[in-house]
Amino acid sequence: MSLSSPILSKPVLEDLPYVEAVLNYLTPMAQKPVNYTYEPPPGVPRQNGVYEAHKLPIRNARAIAQDLSLDQEGFAYAAHKSAVRDFYDEDEVRRVYYPEAEQLLADVTGAKKVLVFDHNLRNNERAKQSENGAKEPVKRVHNDFTAKSGYSRARAVLTALGTDDPDELLQHRFSIVNVWRPIAKPVQESPLAVCDAQSIAPKDLVAGDLVYRDRIGETYAITYNPTHRWFYFPQLQPNEALFIKCFDSAEDGRARFAAHTAFDDPTSPPDAPPRPKMG
Repeated sequence: MSLSSPILSKPVLEDLPYVEAVLNYLTPMAQKPVNYTYEPPPGVPRQNGVYEAHKLPIRNARAIAQDLSLDQEGFAYAAHKSAVRDFYDEDEVRRVYYPEAEQLLADVTGAKKVLVFDHNLRNNERAKQSENGAKEPVKRVHNDFTAKSGYSRARAVLTALGTDDPDELLQHRFSIVNVWRPIAKPVQESPLAVCDAQSIAPKDLVAGDLVYRDRIGETYAITYNPTHRWFYFPQLQPNEALFIKCFDSAEDGRARFAAHTAFDDPTSPPDAPPRPKMG
Protein backbone atom coordinates (compact mmCIF):
# COMPACT_ATOMS: atom_id res chain seq x y z
CA MET A 1 0.00 0.00 0.00
CA SER A 2 1.36 3.41 -0.95
CA LEU A 3 0.52 6.56 0.97
CA SER A 4 2.66 8.93 -1.05
CA SER A 5 1.21 12.41 -1.36
CA PRO A 6 1.01 13.92 -4.86
CA ILE A 7 0.23 17.39 -3.53
CA LEU A 8 3.62 17.57 -1.85
CA SER A 9 5.61 16.47 -4.89
CA LYS A 10 8.57 18.62 -5.85
CA PRO A 11 6.89 20.61 -8.69
CA VAL A 12 4.06 21.69 -6.38
CA LEU A 13 6.46 22.56 -3.56
CA GLU A 14 8.49 24.79 -5.85
CA ASP A 15 5.33 26.72 -6.75
CA LEU A 16 4.42 27.54 -3.16
CA PRO A 17 5.58 30.87 -1.72
CA TYR A 18 7.78 30.60 1.35
CA VAL A 19 9.73 32.44 3.98
CA GLU A 20 13.20 31.50 5.17
CA ALA A 21 13.39 31.27 8.93
CA VAL A 22 15.45 29.71 11.69
CA LEU A 23 14.18 26.53 13.32
CA ASN A 24 15.82 25.07 16.42
CA TYR A 25 16.66 21.37 16.34
CA LEU A 26 18.09 19.14 19.04
CA THR A 27 21.80 18.53 18.69
CA PRO A 28 22.39 14.74 18.81
CA MET A 29 23.32 13.68 22.34
CA ALA A 30 24.27 10.50 24.18
CA GLN A 31 21.98 10.88 27.20
CA LYS A 32 18.19 11.15 27.22
CA PRO A 33 16.92 14.74 26.93
CA VAL A 34 15.19 16.07 30.03
CA ASN A 35 13.05 19.19 30.23
CA TYR A 36 11.41 20.54 33.42
CA THR A 37 8.05 22.29 33.24
CA TYR A 38 8.87 24.17 36.45
CA GLU A 39 11.95 25.60 38.14
CA PRO A 40 14.04 22.49 39.00
CA PRO A 41 16.02 21.95 42.20
CA PRO A 42 19.19 24.03 42.66
CA GLY A 43 22.02 22.87 40.43
CA VAL A 44 19.71 21.05 38.00
CA PRO A 45 19.39 22.66 34.54
CA ARG A 46 15.90 23.42 33.23
CA GLN A 47 16.82 21.31 30.20
CA ASN A 48 19.92 19.34 29.29
CA GLY A 49 19.51 19.40 25.53
CA VAL A 50 21.43 21.75 23.25
CA TYR A 51 19.62 23.13 20.24
CA GLU A 52 21.14 24.19 16.94
CA ALA A 53 19.67 26.69 14.50
CA HIS A 54 18.96 25.79 10.88
CA LYS A 55 17.63 28.29 8.35
CA LEU A 56 14.99 26.58 6.24
CA PRO A 57 12.20 27.39 3.78
CA ILE A 58 8.77 27.30 5.40
CA ARG A 59 6.11 27.14 2.71
CA ASN A 60 2.71 28.81 2.69
CA ALA A 61 0.21 25.95 2.89
CA ARG A 62 -2.92 27.94 2.13
CA ALA A 63 -3.00 26.93 -1.54
CA ILE A 64 -3.02 23.23 -0.57
CA ALA A 65 -5.05 23.52 2.65
CA GLN A 66 -7.99 21.45 1.44
CA ASP A 67 -5.70 18.65 0.24
CA LEU A 68 -3.83 18.15 3.50
CA SER A 69 -4.58 15.02 5.49
CA LEU A 70 -3.95 13.92 9.06
CA ASP A 71 -3.23 10.42 7.78
CA GLN A 72 -0.73 11.54 5.14
CA GLU A 73 0.98 14.80 6.07
CA GLY A 74 -0.02 14.54 9.73
CA PHE A 75 -1.68 17.96 9.82
CA ALA A 76 -4.83 19.50 8.41
CA TYR A 77 -6.85 22.73 8.32
CA ALA A 78 -10.48 23.74 8.78
CA ALA A 79 -12.49 26.92 9.04
CA HIS A 80 -14.27 26.97 12.40
CA LYS A 81 -15.87 29.76 14.41
CA SER A 82 -16.05 29.16 18.13
CA ALA A 83 -18.85 30.38 20.39
CA VAL A 84 -16.37 31.01 23.22
CA ARG A 85 -16.20 34.68 24.17
CA ASP A 86 -13.27 34.52 26.60
CA PHE A 87 -10.68 31.78 26.13
CA TYR A 88 -8.99 32.88 29.35
CA ASP A 89 -12.13 31.81 31.26
CA GLU A 90 -11.35 28.23 32.31
CA ASP A 91 -15.00 27.38 33.00
CA GLU A 92 -16.21 28.68 29.64
CA VAL A 93 -13.47 26.82 27.79
CA ARG A 94 -14.40 23.51 29.39
CA ARG A 95 -18.15 24.12 29.14
CA VAL A 96 -18.28 25.50 25.58
CA TYR A 97 -15.03 24.82 23.76
CA TYR A 98 -14.43 21.21 24.79
CA PRO A 99 -17.75 20.02 23.24
CA GLU A 100 -17.02 22.17 20.17
CA ALA A 101 -13.59 20.61 19.76
CA GLU A 102 -14.97 17.11 20.22
CA GLN A 103 -17.52 17.63 17.46
CA LEU A 104 -14.98 19.32 15.21
CA LEU A 105 -12.50 16.46 15.58
CA ALA A 106 -15.23 13.89 14.99
CA ASP A 107 -16.15 15.69 11.77
CA VAL A 108 -12.54 15.96 10.60
CA THR A 109 -11.37 12.46 11.52
CA GLY A 110 -14.52 10.36 11.39
CA ALA A 111 -13.68 9.01 14.84
CA LYS A 112 -16.41 7.10 16.66
CA LYS A 113 -15.53 8.77 19.96
CA VAL A 114 -13.57 11.93 20.82
CA LEU A 115 -12.35 12.90 24.30
CA VAL A 116 -10.78 16.30 25.02
CA PHE A 117 -8.46 15.98 28.00
CA ASP A 118 -6.22 19.03 28.15
CA HIS A 119 -5.54 22.51 26.80
CA ASN A 120 -2.78 25.11 26.88
CA LEU A 121 -2.89 28.86 26.39
CA ARG A 122 0.19 30.51 24.90
CA ASN A 123 0.77 34.25 25.03
CA ASN A 124 4.24 35.70 25.46
CA GLU A 125 3.18 38.80 27.42
CA ARG A 126 0.75 37.00 29.71
CA ALA A 127 3.33 34.27 30.33
CA LYS A 128 5.82 36.88 31.53
CA GLN A 129 3.20 38.18 33.96
CA SER A 130 2.10 34.65 34.96
CA GLU A 131 -1.47 35.47 33.95
CA ASN A 132 -4.18 32.83 33.45
CA GLY A 133 -1.63 30.04 33.30
CA ALA A 134 -0.46 31.23 29.88
CA LYS A 135 2.82 29.85 28.57
CA GLU A 136 5.37 31.11 26.08
CA PRO A 137 5.43 29.76 22.51
CA VAL A 138 7.72 26.74 22.15
CA LYS A 139 10.50 27.64 19.69
CA ARG A 140 12.15 24.26 19.32
CA VAL A 141 11.16 21.44 17.00
CA HIS A 142 9.23 18.79 18.90
CA ASN A 143 6.27 16.44 18.99
CA ASP A 144 4.01 16.25 22.04
CA PHE A 145 3.95 12.46 22.48
CA THR A 146 6.10 9.42 21.72
CA ALA A 147 5.30 5.85 20.71
CA LYS A 148 5.38 5.06 24.44
CA SER A 149 3.70 8.10 26.02
CA GLY A 150 0.80 8.12 23.56
CA TYR A 151 -0.37 4.89 25.17
CA SER A 152 0.44 5.86 28.75
CA ARG A 153 -1.32 9.23 28.50
CA ALA A 154 -4.39 7.71 26.85
CA ARG A 155 -4.55 5.03 29.54
CA ALA A 156 -4.28 7.65 32.28
CA VAL A 157 -7.04 9.77 30.75
CA LEU A 158 -9.39 6.82 30.29
CA THR A 159 -8.73 5.63 33.84
CA ALA A 160 -9.37 9.11 35.29
CA LEU A 161 -12.69 9.22 33.45
CA GLY A 162 -13.72 5.93 35.00
CA THR A 163 -13.75 4.07 31.70
CA ASP A 164 -14.30 0.34 31.96
CA ASP A 165 -11.27 -1.67 30.82
CA PRO A 166 -9.07 1.05 29.24
CA ASP A 167 -6.57 -1.58 28.07
CA GLU A 168 -9.25 -3.25 25.96
CA LEU A 169 -10.11 0.07 24.32
CA LEU A 170 -6.45 0.72 23.59
CA GLN A 171 -6.33 -2.46 21.52
CA HIS A 172 -8.27 -0.49 18.90
CA ARG A 173 -6.75 2.25 16.77
CA PHE A 174 -6.67 5.69 18.38
CA SER A 175 -4.82 8.94 17.83
CA ILE A 176 -4.00 12.09 19.77
CA VAL A 177 -4.60 15.28 17.81
CA ASN A 178 -3.77 18.84 18.87
CA VAL A 179 -6.36 21.44 17.82
CA TRP A 180 -4.38 24.68 17.44
CA ARG A 181 -6.08 28.02 16.94
CA PRO A 182 -5.68 31.76 17.52
CA ILE A 183 -8.03 33.03 20.21
CA ALA A 184 -8.04 36.79 19.58
CA LYS A 185 -6.28 38.52 16.70
CA PRO A 186 -4.71 37.03 13.56
CA VAL A 187 -1.32 35.47 14.26
CA GLN A 188 1.51 37.80 13.27
CA GLU A 189 4.12 36.99 15.91
CA SER A 190 5.59 33.48 16.47
CA PRO A 191 3.41 31.56 13.98
CA LEU A 192 3.35 27.78 13.99
CA ALA A 193 5.33 25.70 11.51
CA VAL A 194 4.42 22.05 10.94
CA CYS A 195 6.61 19.39 9.34
CA ASP A 196 5.16 16.95 6.83
CA ALA A 197 5.22 13.67 8.76
CA GLN A 198 6.19 11.76 5.60
CA SER A 199 9.48 13.65 5.50
CA ILE A 200 10.50 12.64 9.04
CA ALA A 201 12.68 9.56 9.46
CA PRO A 202 12.36 7.41 12.62
CA LYS A 203 15.98 8.24 13.49
CA ASP A 204 15.05 11.94 13.70
CA LEU A 205 12.79 11.32 16.71
CA VAL A 206 14.51 11.46 20.10
CA ALA A 207 12.43 10.53 23.16
CA GLY A 208 12.94 12.83 26.13
CA ASP A 209 11.49 13.19 29.63
CA LEU A 210 9.08 16.05 30.29
CA VAL A 211 9.12 16.49 34.05
CA TYR A 212 6.03 17.80 35.86
CA ARG A 213 5.70 18.18 39.62
CA ASP A 214 3.48 15.11 39.85
CA ARG A 215 4.51 12.97 36.88
CA ILE A 216 7.00 12.46 34.08
CA GLY A 217 5.77 12.55 30.51
CA GLU A 218 7.70 11.78 27.36
CA THR A 219 7.93 13.84 24.17
CA TYR A 220 9.99 13.73 21.00
CA ALA A 221 12.72 16.23 20.34
CA ILE A 222 13.75 16.26 16.69
CA THR A 223 17.22 16.21 15.14
CA TYR A 224 17.89 17.96 11.85
CA ASN A 225 17.33 16.19 8.56
CA PRO A 226 17.52 18.05 5.21
CA THR A 227 14.57 15.99 3.95
CA HIS A 228 12.14 17.76 6.31
CA ARG A 229 9.37 19.72 4.57
CA TRP A 230 7.96 22.63 6.57
CA PHE A 231 4.68 24.53 6.17
CA TYR A 232 2.73 27.29 7.86
CA PHE A 233 -0.49 29.27 7.51
CA PRO A 234 0.36 32.97 7.52
CA GLN A 235 -1.99 35.36 9.29
CA LEU A 236 -4.02 32.51 10.81
CA GLN A 237 -7.39 33.89 11.93
CA PRO A 238 -9.45 33.18 15.07
CA ASN A 239 -12.05 31.45 12.88
CA GLU A 240 -9.48 28.96 11.59
CA ALA A 241 -8.06 25.84 13.21
CA LEU A 242 -5.10 23.56 12.56
CA PHE A 243 -4.98 19.89 13.49
CA ILE A 244 -1.63 18.30 14.35
CA LYS A 245 -1.35 14.56 14.77
CA CYS A 246 0.86 13.98 17.79
CA PHE A 247 0.33 10.21 18.04
CA ASP A 248 -1.31 7.39 16.11
CA SER A 249 -1.40 3.81 17.32
CA ALA A 250 -1.59 2.54 13.71
CA GLU A 251 1.74 1.42 12.31
CA ASP A 252 0.66 0.83 8.72
CA GLY A 253 2.26 3.72 6.84
CA ARG A 254 -0.12 6.44 7.96
CA ALA A 255 1.36 9.54 9.60
CA ARG A 256 2.04 9.03 13.30
CA PHE A 257 4.00 12.10 14.47
CA ALA A 258 3.96 15.62 12.97
CA ALA A 259 6.80 17.72 14.35
CA HIS A 260 6.02 21.38 14.93
CA THR A 261 7.45 24.57 16.40
CA ALA A 262 6.81 28.26 16.77
CA PHE A 263 9.23 30.39 14.77
CA ASP A 264 10.24 33.99 14.23
CA ASP A 265 8.65 35.02 10.94
CA PRO A 266 10.96 37.51 9.17
CA THR A 267 7.90 39.12 7.54
CA SER A 268 6.19 39.85 10.89
CA PRO A 269 5.84 43.57 11.60
CA PRO A 270 8.16 44.77 14.39
CA ASP A 271 5.15 45.89 16.46
CA ALA A 272 3.18 42.64 15.99
CA PRO A 273 1.02 41.84 19.04
CA PRO A 274 1.93 38.74 21.10
CA ARG A 275 0.46 35.54 19.70
CA PRO A 276 -2.53 34.36 21.73
CA LYS A 277 -3.42 30.75 20.92
CA MET A 278 -4.95 27.63 22.31
CA GLY A 279 -3.89 24.07 21.68
